[in-house]
Amino acid sequence: MKTIQIRNVPDGVHAKLRVRAAAAGKSLSDYALGELERVAERPAASDVLRRARARSGSVPAEAIVEAVRAGRDR
Repeated sequence: MKTIQIRNVPDGVHAKLRVRAAAAGKSLSDYALGELERVAERPAASDVLRRARARSGSVPAEAIVEAVRAGRDR
């Protein structure tokens, strides 16, 4: 296992995290580790966008824009 040290944490952020950790019945360290694990499990936004761009849609963007505009005109 590795250790991460985070410097220059703003007082307000630290206080909020301490409150959330206490509410969850965890130490600040355990709470922060859980949050880091949760973030690490999600794909990066850039990966999601790349996959979305790679998909070939069956509806052209112009048709979508037209449909949205038509819905607004109702």
